[in-house]
Amino acid sequence: QVLLKESGGGLVRTGGSLRLSCAGSGRSFSTYAMGWFRQAPGEERELVAAIPWNGLRTRYGEFVKGRFTISRDNRQNAVYLQMNSLKPEDTAVYYCAAAGDYDPWGRDEYWGQGIQVTVSP
Repeated sequence: QVLLKESGGGLVRTGGSLRLSCAGSGRSFSTYAMGWFRQAPGEERELVAAIPWNGLRTRYGEFVKGRFTISRDNRQNAVYLQMNSLKPEDTAVYYCAAAGDYDPWGRDEYWGQGIQVTVSP
């Protein structure tokens, strides 16, 4: 089992930056693909970024357009999302997730509780 806890969210102005962190527990953390997802009110949850267990590849939602970077540190059981050039449409609850498969995402999934990111105009 993997337990996940997000931190680093909050309120930021358009054009600003935030760094989300996700702390994982469980000895199997390093064997899981990790991802960040988001869900805005009235919208479906969507993939923001994903990284496989070895960190050698990444993939992003089309809306990211080079603004975000996902990374992981398996020694620290952590995954990060650096978000730059934030826009009001990035406002959402952001979720950290773990899964057995990187692409397509899925199988044996675990989810954090989510953290609010709000970007003001």
